[in-house]
Amino acid sequence: MEPRRRVVLTGAGGQIGQAIVPLLPADWDVLCTDLEARKDVAALDVTDPDACHRFFTGADAVVHLAAVPDPAASWERLLPANVVGAYQVAEAAANCGVRRLVLASSLHAVSAVPAQTQVRTDDAPRPANLYGATKAWAEALGAWVAATTATSVVALRIGYFAVRQTPPSWYARPWRPTASRSSWLTASPLTATAVRTSRTRCSN
Repeated sequence: MEPRRRVVLTGAGGQIGQAIVPLLPADWDVLCTDLEARKDVAALDVTDPDACHRFFTGADAVVHLAAVPDPAASWERLLPANVVGAYQVAEAAANCGVRRLVLASSLHAVSAVPAQTQVRTDDAPRPANLYGATKAWAEALGAWVAATTATSVVALRIGYFAVRQTPPSWYARPWRPTASRSSWLTASPLTATAVRTSRTRCSN
């Protein structure tokens, strides 16, 4: 039987957070957080290191979704959550001895790759906007944590998200390789797998 997991989810009030929380395993002890408190969601400012430590203490996993998700966002909008917040979450998770840190990255981390080129997991980031650059930063933080602490890290590059069961028509453009088309996955099972798996590429 799988042990009862205490999982802290940041950004639970966002579109992805609201979609995946009801579908996560019922036997998990999920603590949902967001910048503002609401029903079943606790207030957590991810730029506050002390608050992150309080929430992450005793957690088996932290799923970090909190961010400004706008590819057109300015540096001023992105800096608090996407840059400072990502660092505070990564450091707090490591310092609290969290087993697994799951980071929500984005296809925008490699959005400047030529359209005819299939992106590989080992390719260097190549963002086309500041938002993508902040996601490359989050991935780098994950690599740092995995290489220097006992916390293992999974970074999920989210290509497209919508509350629907099938991808939009543009997602299966003819030039996309079959591997890319077949990678359309629902967010909740993907998140659960990232938390559960014992095999990761980024581990110390």
